[in-house]
Amino acid sequence: MEPYNFFAYLSRMRYIGRWGLMRNTFQENIQEHSHMVAVLAHALAVIRRDVFGQPADPAAAAAAALFHDVSEILTGDLPTPVKYHNPEIREAFRQVEDLAAEKLLSMLPEPLQDAYRPLLHPDDPVVRSLVKAADKLAAYIKCLEEMKAGNTEFRQAADQTRAILDASPLPEVRYFMEQFLPAFSLSLDEMH
Repeated sequence: MEPYNFFAYLSRMRYIGRWGLMRNTFQENIQEHSHMVAVLAHALAVIRRDVFGQPADPAAAAAAALFHDVSEILTGDLPTPVKYHNPEIREAFRQVEDLAAEKLLSMLPEPLQDAYRPLLHPDDPVVRSLVKAADKLAAYIKCLEEMKAGNTEFRQAADQTRAILDASPLPEVRYFMEQFLPAFSLSLDEMH
């Protein structure tokens, strides 16, 4: 019997770097990024549910976030200026990502594929919106950390990402930004 490669491929997420066109003070890979997105998606779902009284499943949001970039194991991380250069490139890359996700799903035994499909292709619009917002928050936090380290290379990315977050229709995003985001600009001694 031939082994299934799904989890072995997932373990290689640590080899896929992010921010490839940027000079980084510290490198970030998609495994680290996915963990932070999962933490943030979970937090946004809890805020949505417990602060704003709206339906949300924190566990589902966290799980989907853990898997949100797994297609990049096969595609690599396409830099944002390239990915969003025009709608045709974005749509073509979305199709490539979908094909990569399906290829990864085929690396699971058939009885497990239905359990993992919603993680690679979330069908719940609330989960999708929370993961997308958490992904932007994680990118903004990375920019803040780089700028805190004196790396001005991330200033424009920070400004653009902040504008997207400020325009978010999700009240849980605004709540997180008001209550938690300022701490990311503090030093360890300032956090006490």
